[in-house]
Amino acid sequence: MQAMLALLRTFSWQDLRHHPWRSAAAVAAVMLGVALAFAVHVINASALDEFSQAVRAVNGQPDLELRAMQGDLPEALYGQLATHPQVARASPLLELSAVARALRPQPGAASVPSPTSAPLRVLGVDALLLPTMAPALMPRPWAGADRLALFAPATVFLNAAALQALGLPTTPASSTEPAPQLLLQAGLQQWPVRVAGTVAAGGAPLAVMDIGAAQDLFGRAGQLSRIDLQLQPGTDRSAWEQAVRALPGWPSQVVFAQPGDAAQRISNLSRAYRVNLTVLALVALFTGAFLVFSVLALSVAQRAPQFALLAVLGATPRQRLALVLAESAMLGLVGSAAGIALGTALAAAALRLLGGDLGGGYFAGVQPVLQWSAPAALAYAALGVLAALVGGWWPARAAQTLPPAQTLKGLGTVSSQAGKGWIGIILIAIGAVLTSAPPIFGIPLAAYLAIGLLLVGGIVVLPWAMAWLLHHLQPLAARHALALLALERARRMRGTAAIAVGGVVASLSLAVALTVMVSSFRGSVTQWLDAVLPSPLYVRSALGVPGSEAALLPAGFAESVAQLPGLARVQALRASPLQLDATRPALTVMSRPLGNDPAQSLPLVGEALRVPAGRTGVYISEAVVDLYGLRPGMEWPALSDAFSPLALDRQAQPAIFYIAGVWRDYARQSGAVAMDRTVWLRLTGDARTSDLALWPAEGADIAELQDSIRAVAAAQAGRVPKARKSASAVDGALVEFVSAGAIRERSLRIFDRSFAVTYWLQAVAIGIGLFGVAASFSAQILARRKEFGLLAHLGLTRRQILAVVAGEGAAWTGVGAAAGLLLGLGVSVVLVHVVNPQSFHWTMDLAVPGGRLLGLCAAVVVSGTVTAWLAGRAAAGRDAVMAVKEDW
Repeated sequence: MQAMLALLRTFSWQDLRHHPWRSAAAVAAVMLGVALAFAVHVINASALDEFSQAVRAVNGQPDLELRAMQGDLPEALYGQLATHPQVARASPLLELSAVARALRPQPGAASVPSPTSAPLRVLGVDALLLPTMAPALMPRPWAGADRLALFAPATVFLNAAALQALGLPTTPASSTEPAPQLLLQAGLQQWPVRVAGTVAAGGAPLAVMDIGAAQDLFGRAGQLSRIDLQLQPGTDRSAWEQAVRALPGWPSQVVFAQPGDAAQRISNLSRAYRVNLTVLALVALFTGAFLVFSVLALSVAQRAPQFALLAVLGATPRQRLALVLAESAMLGLVGSAAGIALGTALAAAALRLLGGDLGGGYFAGVQPVLQWSAPAALAYAALGVLAALVGGWWPARAAQTLPPAQTLKGLGTVSSQAGKGWIGIILIAIGAVLTSAPPIFGIPLAAYLAIGLLLVGGIVVLPWAMAWLLHHLQPLAARHALALLALERARRMRGTAAIAVGGVVASLSLAVALTVMVSSFRGSVTQWLDAVLPSPLYVRSALGVPGSEAALLPAGFAESVAQLPGLARVQALRASPLQLDATRPALTVMSRPLGNDPAQSLPLVGEALRVPAGRTGVYISEAVVDLYGLRPGMEWPALSDAFSPLALDRQAQPAIFYIAGVWRDYARQSGAVAMDRTVWLRLTGDARTSDLALWPAEGADIAELQDSIRAVAAAQAGRVPKARKSASAVDGALVEFVSAGAIRERSLRIFDRSFAVTYWLQAVAIGIGLFGVAASFSAQILARRKEFGLLAHLGLTRRQILAVVAGEGAAWTGVGAAAGLLLGLGVSVVLVHVVNPQSFHWTMDLAVPGGRLLGLCAAVVVSGTVTAWLAGRAAAGRDAVMAVKEDW
């Protein structure tokens, strides 16, 4: 051990001092891979922890939560549960969403809404039950406020996030100062409320008020969103739940949830997204292993005489192997330590600037505190060291098998063994078999392993493929001495050539695979947008909270707009959440006019089935097929339960839902169900809409049409319509208009921005691969000085020697580019048809951008040739001529 440390301090340290930038490049590659992977982990862990804490604060710690699958619970259900002998406490809650603005008082005039708005979750609670059920929601009146303010009408208590978002002080300046006021808006309706204090709950902006006051203010009398239960000590929750479900008349659409189900749903939903981000980050670490290989291969080649001298002085092959592996471990250790530090800094910056959202929208509105984990840091650092050790294994083996006498004579150590191609074929075959394996815990682990086996197998087969291809190219170069010399050298040294271009093959295959996957995804998204955006113009709420209940347009608005002149057709669209299972993310019910041909309104996958008599046809997205195990032609009893009447006084005609088709949906990863709007209205009676699709009549004035729709919105809201130039979200615009082209352009711009990191990773990977080619050529040139000197003595000019070296580089990178292209296409098929469906539960059509791929391959071949020529310039110098002097 002491001898090894001494060698590291002297032998290895001297090489590092003479070539610091080369080692720094390897350290940077490892650092980058570790930093990206660790940053993704820290951001997600911090966001999930903050989200879980916020859920616990808002929900408290009940034993069970009761919700309706869709819609609200009847208040009569609360009375039935509160008097149950095994229920210790039952807490009713009403949840609503709104957009809030602070009202600024004006001297001698009415208060004016602030231009700053914030989405606000409004929670109606029974304050008398909060101390034992959810203490973080207990209102804390400000000094000077009425002690009964928590029961007062139109009075709210805000958490810290809401106060900050609305620009309000945490406490009034004085007890005589009037309490701040807010203007809440949902749909086209507005309600002024008074702020009387705060609550301790964290998380997104939240307002708490008395449940009775909330029902009166928002017109939700007799309705509840959920009921929290604490059972008597010793009560078995599962047994109690089964007993309650068996009660006569118990509504089948009530969902029983555990306190931790909400956090678990978010974790499951974001898992595939963060795993794919981590895999992309590990691509940099994978290519970093090749860079470590290239750096150490060049270093071992340069120090071959020193290694031979160490062998003569008594260093065993095992010690030489251990020395190079120790050097690679040091590179990995330094890179990993720097990567952990950089990853922590990146995570801290991302949490501060972007919150906890990694781009997938799973933690929007969450402002987490960085959660740093020492075990996770050690795990990711170990990955970096392992990658460096893998990259250093082959150079270490070269140092171990180095022949001392031959090396001291300068005869080189390059091997021409091509390896066993059948091993690579077996690896490729195993990878192909693994592509048919199902996901494990929702993650396509087998598919990722298959991609790794395809890449490794392709690189193992590369020497055999190179020999076969160069053998068939030999007749073409038979009459050209220099070309023949380059081809023969490349063919006979194919084992070394395969090692040299292995990094190019790996990086190019990944670049090709990502290019094809992104191109396929973008093309499919473009087609999907064309299918789901049939009308040229859309109108929706101007509140800027799409998907929220606050953004719903009121009943009757669509009918009033349809009567306006200048419109050829109007379609009402509605999106509503549906919670079939407490442990899974909510589905989305899409109600829209489908007519007799649903294929005209939905991007169906396959043909729509004929709906049998007595059944109600629905169309499910691909995610529902995977998550719920459903297929076209099946009935869906759980969905029928969700739309069954909640109480005997709310009878509705039962529906037996029949799955008539599957459609492609790239917007809702957790699944969506499409039904005809007439069915939705018959089952729910809820005529509110999320959007209106408009088809203006030919020759209609669009500006006048928009003014007419604004006037309809203002009339329904009881307000004076504003002029077109002043109607904006800041001064209280009620609706906004957006064209299908603008939606399509914004969606594709977001898509391109989301996948910009893949292009950056491609450039990094290819750059590392070309660096490996340069390092490998430099290593071989050091070992081939006698060969180049002999060629010079035989009459080859410096230019001709460089042409031979460049020809070898062209042959090597040409074969590497062909292999990388084929491997990349194979990997892209796995990404498109296996990884994406198993990760995100949607399919896409494979689209191969031939021109872009050929340009990419040509750029790699040209770059490799130039790299080889630059690396070979030293081969044509005076040192190469003098290298044969020892044999005179």
